[in-house]
Amino acid sequence: MWSGRSSFTSLVVGVFVVYVVHTCWVMYGIVYTRPCTGDANCIQPYLALRPKLQLSVYTTTRSSLGAENNVDLVLNVEDFDVESKFERTVNVSVPRKTRNNGTLYAYIFLHHTGMLPWHDGKQVHLVSPLTTYMIPKPEEINLLMGETAVQPQIEAEKKPSSALDEPVSHWRPRLTLNVMVDDFVFDGSSLPADVHRYMKMIQLGKTVHYLPILFIDQLSNRVKDLMVINRSTTELPLTVCYDKISLGRLRFWIHMQDAVYSLQQFGFSEKDADEVKGIFVDTNLYFLALTFFVAAFHLLFDFLAFKNDISFWKKKKSMIGMSTKAVLWRCFSTVVIFLFLLDEQTSLLVLVPAGVGAAIELWKVKKALKMTVAWQGLRPVLQFGTYSESERKTEEYDTQAMKYLSYLLYPLCVGGAVYSLLNIRYKSWYSWLINSFVNGVYAFGFLFMLPQLFVNYKMKSVAHLPWKAFTYKAFNTFIDDVFAFIITMPTSHRLACFRDDVVFLVYLYQRWHILPHCGSVSGGGHSTASSGCRPGPQGLCVLQALSCG
Repeated sequence: MWSGRSSFTSLVVGVFVVYVVHTCWVMYGIVYTRPCTGDANCIQPYLALRPKLQLSVYTTTRSSLGAENNVDLVLNVEDFDVESKFERTVNVSVPRKTRNNGTLYAYIFLHHTGMLPWHDGKQVHLVSPLTTYMIPKPEEINLLMGETAVQPQIEAEKKPSSALDEPVSHWRPRLTLNVMVDDFVFDGSSLPADVHRYMKMIQLGKTVHYLPILFIDQLSNRVKDLMVINRSTTELPLTVCYDKISLGRLRFWIHMQDAVYSLQQFGFSEKDADEVKGIFVDTNLYFLALTFFVAAFHLLFDFLAFKNDISFWKKKKSMIGMSTKAVLWRCFSTVVIFLFLLDEQTSLLVLVPAGVGAAIELWKVKKALKMTVAWQGLRPVLQFGTYSESERKTEEYDTQAMKYLSYLLYPLCVGGAVYSLLNIRYKSWYSWLINSFVNGVYAFGFLFMLPQLFVNYKMKSVAHLPWKAFTYKAFNTFIDDVFAFIITMPTSHRLACFRDDVVFLVYLYQRWHILPHCGSVSGGGHSTASSGCRPGPQGLCVLQALSCG
């Protein structure tokens, strides 16, 4: 049986290695483009001729532009230098149609100096919406006083409660533009599909040239920067940013934008997709590569931890040496954290693993309490199993630890809940209740690990713990420290990642310090003996200790 489990783990690790190698090969194919070596089928860059260019940005409520009618010029950059970076802020007039929950588009033209863009046959242009639709964030109020923190001009335009769940038009205050400046000669017979759709070719004599490749960086549009468009709004600021871009980075950015678009097509909201954008936009390429490898290993360790944890509890027949109250607390805290993340509309990248973890903890409680469901007709009846003498002894230590712990924990949690009710605004009483619970979990939750430590100390053994699952979770805990600075999440959840480091180190110290009775209790509650573990002083090798689990 052991060899079967080992073979399955080896298979998973092998698939993981193949996945990483394949991804690296794909990424190499994206950032590296083979240039044209001969004269036939070569496509030359038009920018190599050093033309005098002009950048013009227009706004209109129409998604397709046929002529120069009904457009507003908001930015005109004469003698545009593709090598020079700039950032300019302009005020954009908001049409009445846009104020009435409509859409406004930006048309970006790159054309020859001194010519109108629609009269220039060698112009390139792109269109980008300056607005998007989102459900506005609910108002937060002082639950006791009923006061809000809403600005007076917004209060004057209060909408009926039925309209609070309807998407409204939001302003994107940032427009980021790029032009590919590499003097790269493409092979016409093997044009990259990602860049091809941004290319416009012209014939000059016997040579085919591609016009400047203009690109709009949609990844820089973040949800946190969006502004609600009110009916009284007549002007809004727009920051136009320009920077040159290399061919490799352009191809990579195109693929990332396509990936974000695919997430939205699969049902991800703009807020969920925004968390993915933050990973790409707020980090440089080297750190992004590190993030990919960290995420891949996090996925592997998550799978192995879940596999070993479920396997451990599936075989467990006895609760000797295990703190039942610690299991109940982990279940309660995991469910509360999941509800809190759901209430905060956290990214699915954080929410889905939290939901899976909550479901597993509920299953553990069923195993720990020896709970079964019997049906009396159509009415379910919960039945609980009996405990052995050794299990009752463990429960006695568990109750003793919780008794002293409650003197400290309950006043702290109640005091924190009352303080937040008096000083912090919330969307509803439910939001306050969930936040109070989760703040207690995050701030003092590690205290509920003390009963298990107390049971370990009293029984002078840690062989009953799922050490393989603990080891994988430990690796993920340190990986979570990295993700805490990358993925957007509530501050309290971010701090809890570092708290878990301390919890694991305490368990590891106890494993190293306590005389390990490896022949005391197995995962199923039966007596075992392992030649690989031997009693010894507190300097017992940690690796030898981990092999007992």
